[in-house]
Amino acid sequence: MPHNFQILCLPGGFSYGDDVAAGRILANQIRHHLGESLAEFKAAGKLILGICNGFQVLIKSGVLFPDDPQAGPQATLTWNDSGQFEDRWIELASTANECVFLAGIQRMYLPVAHAEGKFVVRDAQVLNRLRDRGQLPLRYCSRDGAVREDILPFPENPNGSVANVAGACDESGRVLGLMPHPERHVDPLQHPRWTRAIAEGEGDGLTLFQNAVRFFTA
Repeated sequence: MPHNFQILCLPGGFSYGDDVAAGRILANQIRHHLGESLAEFKAAGKLILGICNGFQVLIKSGVLFPDDPQAGPQATLTWNDSGQFEDRWIELASTANECVFLAGIQRMYLPVAHAEGKFVVRDAQVLNRLRDRGQLPLRYCSRDGAVREDILPFPENPNGSVANVAGACDESGRVLGLMPHPERHVDPLQHPRWTRAIAEGEGDGLTLFQNAVRFFTA
């Protein structure tokens, strides 16, 4: 039962084969069968994380951004500009102030593996509102770590997301969805160049999970 847990993670993968659209079928099941349970989970101050396919599910179910009764969804994730599955490592910059999962994180180097990871919004008004509220806390960036609003070229921005958005959170900062895979870089030996550099410390993705645990133990 959900009340027995404090953290819910929707992982990457291909729920229902992504046969209709990435995450769409599971998102509809959540809307119609688990919406009340997840609303209670969020209201209790617990954490929800969606990684890759999990991000697609969170955004298409309305768990991350509630739909506008008149205009519909505020944002979605759609096909990469390349028109193909992209599997590569990318640079990320965190601008998070309130997001629990990204606390203290400024930069990460993580892999992406998706075909439908392009973040798009309904209109410029939505984009400005989400940005001003700090709900776009994770961006694709160049090697210098600068956060830019104009779309970075491929492959720095692997999918063409507006404002280089790689992850988004709800207003509380306790629900985060991101396309990169932090679980694939928790150990330094998972780094693609570990044999050509000193493998020490921790993988960049580990802090994200440690922050979630620390939220309840600190």
